[in-house]
Amino acid sequence: MKRLINPLGFLAVFALLFVSCSKKVETSSATGWKYNDSEWGGFEKKDYEGQINGPNLVLIEGGTFSMGLTQQDVTYEFNNVPRRVTVSSFYMDETEVSNINYREYLHWLKNRYVSYPEVYRKALPDTLVWREELAYNEPLTETYLRHPSYDDYPVVGVNWLQANDFCKWRSNRVNEMILIERGILNPTPDSKDSDNFDTKAYLTGQYEGNVKQNLPDLVSGGERRVMFDDGILLPDYRLPTEAEWEYAALALQGNQPTSEDEVYTERRFFPWNGNTVRYKKRNKSQGRILANFKRGRGDYMGLAGNLNDNASFCGPVKSYYPNDFGLYNMAGNVNEWTLDTYRPMTSVTLQDAENHDLNPFRGNRFKELIVDEEGKPIEKDSLGMLKYRYVEDDEVAARENYQKGDVRNYMDGDHDDIVKYLYGETTLISDKSKVYKGGSWADRLFWLSPGARRYKDEDKADRTIGFRCAMYRVGGQAGNEDVGGNNFKEQGKTIKRRYK
Repeated sequence: MKRLINPLGFLAVFALLFVSCSKKVETSSATGWKYNDSEWGGFEKKDYEGQINGPNLVLIEGGTFSMGLTQQDVTYEFNNVPRRVTVSSFYMDETEVSNINYREYLHWLKNRYVSYPEVYRKALPDTLVWREELAYNEPLTETYLRHPSYDDYPVVGVNWLQANDFCKWRSNRVNEMILIERGILNPTPDSKDSDNFDTKAYLTGQYEGNVKQNLPDLVSGGERRVMFDDGILLPDYRLPTEAEWEYAALALQGNQPTSEDEVYTERRFFPWNGNTVRYKKRNKSQGRILANFKRGRGDYMGLAGNLNDNASFCGPVKSYYPNDFGLYNMAGNVNEWTLDTYRPMTSVTLQDAENHDLNPFRGNRFKELIVDEEGKPIEKDSLGMLKYRYVEDDEVAARENYQKGDVRNYMDGDHDDIVKYLYGETTLISDKSKVYKGGSWADRLFWLSPGARRYKDEDKADRTIGFRCAMYRVGGQAGNEDVGGNNFKEQGKTIKRRYK
């Protein structure tokens, strides 16, 4: 005689087993002590789900590529000889920073730093960059930044220093919003001057804010503010390095036959395949222009009735087809600032190239937090930010990995006893010279190559130069699904579009 199983009893046993399993406490693999238990010291092991995407950011999965010119060096400058490097994964803005993005920044500065109006004035773009001796562009000096018709056009007239200040402001506003959305802080739209959220000031206890509910403290049994090692706050927004920018522009992953193949089927001259600037695929888009640039002398947008790029100067930041990383206008529209200090010497000795082929960057000027006698940060400044100082050479002379605090000039081709970069005498290059790339609405096709590079002083602006932001990727290089080194893609973040 068969016994019938009571389904309700089975479900009850299953539920009991589930509950008992869910209550399993994780312990340290080093000591056996329990994590996240106040009776065992309260040491926390976070249930970290991975770095979230900041607003407008796209994950750029890193890898190796040939950095440098992808076509003939028609200017004969030899300032970007191809060499093999690797770029770690990072995030980059899907689009260039737009006028409405920058006006939001100006609005915040004007209404928060009421006692320091010079901060707002310092951030204002140079709208007179549109003026020209023998051209009528005067309306753009008044309308391009402020008029709603140009809200979604890239901001221009912003110098390298201003772009970096925007990145700092954006970092703080994004992290403040994260804490607000998590129910930790309340919005404080009426705060002024130094009483404003700054990520580093908050983490060091120099900004309290309007607290809604802090995190539970397993040590004291009370509550505590968010800490850096909670993994809640994002790294800083910043300008991309030249290597990152070039790698992201080429987007060579679009020429991998499958995600399992460690090979590219075709090299690229531009952010798309082929050596022309028109869409090749046989559909309704065939023949469409792929970028906003100057096609020839006096030809900025083609003929009336069939405009080729539909823009006599800048176009909207989401114009034309994105590249295989999903990034818009990585060629044309406006040039973009990078983080690097410019030097014509990028391919140096074999030994040096071997030692600096991972995340290459010229521009390091190391800083450290100013602390008091107890090792705590000194009081924040009048704008609510912590104070830093540059590291002096004699402080690091004994180190093995670097011996100078300012290494912008490291192995840049000059020698004390032979030749020096003498600004205004033998060269126009100085430590203020910063790299910009990408080509613009006013440039010929050559400058749209990701390997092409030019420079401008950090305190100078131009009507053809804008910028976009980047962010460091924390953790697995292939995204939040990257477990144990497996090459899993972050769901919904990797975009494959092939232009063939």
